[in-house]
Amino acid sequence: MALRFQRATLDEPVAQRLIDALNAELEERYPEEGANHFRLDEDEVVGHRGVFLVAYLDDEPVGCGALRRLDARDAEIKRMYVDPATRGSGLGRRLLEELVEQARRLGAQRIVLETGTRQVEALGLYRSAGFESIPRFGEYANSPLSLCLAKKL
Repeated sequence: MALRFQRATLDEPVAQRLIDALNAELEERYPEEGANHFRLDEDEVVGHRGVFLVAYLDDEPVGCGALRRLDARDAEIKRMYVDPATRGSGLGRRLLEELVEQARRLGAQRIVLETGTRQVEALGLYRSAGFESIPRFGEYANSPLSLCLAKKL
């Protein structure tokens, strides 16, 4: 099976399907009011500001992830998702590695991200890839269900 990553815009049907699946999963895990942080604008993931990638296994879309520049130093991973049917295959790690490479290409010195306290699998992946806990930042600062991590490049 061949894995490839392809740029997409947020309004493409394939991107919308994956984002909708991610949102549904997060809403199930975090039903509390205000627990989910879904904001990502198209202009944040184009050109030199960032990227939205769709992961294809053969020709089937099985995951996605975004990277957006926050400032001259930091880039943030957003909307990372792998279809449950393909989890455990290493696809999430490959997607994360591709997003790290994209951050390097954009000139970021550090990658930050937010995940939730109930996403144990995601935390394991991020920590095994060298991400370390940092104080909650930005829109996550007052979110008790959020955990923020960073990795220097």
